Amino acid sequence: MPDLRNKSIIVTGAGRGIGAAIARALAADGARLTIADRTADEAERVAETIRAAGGAAIAVTVDVRDRDAVRRMIDETVRAHGRLDVLFNNAGVAQTKPFLDITEEDWRFVTDVNALGVLIGMQEAIKTFRAQGGGGKIVNTASIAGKQGYEPLAHYSASKFAVVALTQAAARAFGKEGITANAICPGVVATEMWKIIDKGFRDTGLTRTENEAFDMFAAGAVLGRPSTAEDLVGVARFLASPDSDFMTGQSLMVDGGMVFT
Repeated sequence: MPDLRNKSIIVTGAGRGIGAAIARALAADGARLTIADRTADEAERVAETIRAAGGAAIAVTVDVRDRDAVRRMIDETVRAHGRLDVLFNNAGVAQTKPFLDITEEDWRFVTDVNALGVLIGMQEAIKTFRAQGGGGKIVNTASIAGKQGYEPLAHYSASKFAVVALTQAAARAFGKEGITANAICPGVVATEMWKIIDKGFRDTGLTRTENEAFDMFAAGAVLGRPSTAEDLVGVARFLASPDSDFMTGQSLMVDGGMVFT
């Protein structure tokens, strides 16, 4: 178990699912957490579970598309924890639409959160890292859809390809300052997001029964099962810890063997 004592870490989209699981694990390793989510009640619920277990956590409401809100999130973190060491850009949305039915509004909805939100978060975190004297870690949640395009998830796939590209570009731009950027690429994870995707498949007539799309995609995992949020925890701990200090620009597949790169 890595020693993250006194590390100050923000996790966005941490009110549920993957983000909540990662935040709780990092807190158990000694980190001081900022639980950031668009829903105040969900953020506070996760923060309270961390505090009840003896950890340190604050809850912050944020819309990752809003630069001022992201800046406030970071400033609140620095006030509460003294500094910022790691930013996990985990917030994301999904939408299922046949390729020819994707509208400009659909495109903006998905890419503004998944790609623009990551860009803003990275930019504001890097400004803070520099003000602190350099060094710092960024971890982005990408996807297997950031390595392979899927229909009817074309705009979601495009947004996650963008996350991988932003991760690589930042790694090249800021590595000499001791700032690293890496990404985690989950596969089919049993979360609320996949319920949305699964319903979208049914709504478009591509599947008929509940969980059919989930099961169909999960069948591609060579380890023989879909992922849980807890399956992402080990890699998240590694990327937040000094064990990954000489690693940057990488997008790690944590998908049970769905996509080989």
